Amino acid sequence: MSTQQLLEDFYAAFARRDGDAMATAYAPNARFDDPAFPGLSGREPGAMWRMLTSRSKDLTVELVECRADEDTGTARWVATYTFAQTGRRVVNEVRSSFRFEGGLIAEQRDDFDFRRWVGQALGLPGKLLGSRLQGSVQKKARAGLDAFLAADR
Repeated sequence: MSTQQLLEDFYAAFARRDGDAMATAYAPNARFDDPAFPGLSGREPGAMWRMLTSRSKDLTVELVECRADEDTGTARWVATYTFAQTGRRVVNEVRSSFRFEGGLIAEQRDDFDFRRWVGQALGLPGKLLGSRLQGSVQKKARAGLDAFLAADR
């Protein structure tokens, strides 16, 4: 399978909320970073997607574009969902970059406007405090992933 097809299948799995299929796209030593989940490695990236897709009831994902060659790839996609902690609707526009090894994702970096995201997710407090909340969001995200991983052993 080409890396282009790998990415298309990855986002199709995301759109149908199939975190297990997403997890199989990662190399065993994969690394992942984004503004909410920095520094994930090994099985953590796949577990993060399994956690997020299993918890979302109304997630929709639109793959706007993706390109890949044998070594690298990029994608632009939009996730729309209800942020569970506040019940607020979020539309998150994301740009992803990838590095592949052996036809699997070895590194993924997702970038999005954290200030915009936190304003949508948390409402007025997020709009007022913006990026100053990033550390707190990262700690909560990490704690959630750690609890998911502990239950998944």
